Amino acid sequence: MAETSPLRRRMIEDMTIRNLSPATQQSYLYAVAKFSRHFSRPPDRLGLEDVRAYQLHLIARQRSWSHINQTVCALRFFYGVTLGRSDAHEQIVAAREPQRLPEILSGEEIVRFLEAVPGLRNRVALTTAYGAGLRVGEVVRLQPAAIDSSRMLIRIQQGKGAKDRYVMLSPQLLQILRTYWRLARPGKWLFPGHDPAEPVSIATLQEACRQAARQAELSKPVTVHTLRHSFATHLLEAGIDIRIIQVLLGHARLSTTARYTQVATHLISDTASPLDRLSIAVTPPS
Repeated sequence: MAETSPLRRRMIEDMTIRNLSPATQQSYLYAVAKFSRHFSRPPDRLGLEDVRAYQLHLIARQRSWSHINQTVCALRFFYGVTLGRSDAHEQIVAAREPQRLPEILSGEEIVRFLEAVPGLRNRVALTTAYGAGLRVGEVVRLQPAAIDSSRMLIRIQQGKGAKDRYVMLSPQLLQILRTYWRLARPGKWLFPGHDPAEPVSIATLQEACRQAARQAELSKPVTVHTLRHSFATHLLEAGIDIRIIQVLLGHARLSTTARYTQVATHLISDTASPLDRLSIAVTPPS
């Protein structure tokens, strides 16, 4: 749009009436002007099909999703308010960043990875992360009292969303933890840091993941969350009810809890961890 065009003045008046900030007004004007220049035609002579073609052009040019959606907002305003097109908001669709699937390790890759983790404490901590599907923050805050061998459960206190939950205690993981306890004799924290009064740091476990992935010659990037994703995927592949997996992962938000069936703790303790299907040597023999 030309600097003094009636269409530009009209759009400015509309934005002023709706109390859009000066910065937003400038970004909207700039976006509509670029759209117009791309087709070498006034914007009021371009239709919604042209808008869709322009969105594809921006995607092909690898513009950021925030840039594309800022353009969408500007064109929705221009067509919907300035030109009075009631269908503009519905027809001009915001761009959605493609959802990338998380990296998943196979069972064989899990074995190679865990056996390559440097240091007994880190190896057992990351084995626990996979064996129980824990977040990295939940692993580092584990205390010995959380391991309930009589009920074959691990109590996670104040997980994400300040919620407590139980996860299964795999028989193989219990044996690994018992051997680790005999060798390491941890105190307050199951996986203590350099200062025994503090737990191991999240950064330490993430760095252990990077080292192990390189040592195991895995082509995939591996973080503690990769182990959690793999845990959930392997359970799903083994036919475990998705409702049990939801409870194990602690994924149910307060607003959506009613969508999921409440699962009793005996069902959790009876659920076999995918760790039990692997032949792995994490700790020295008893």
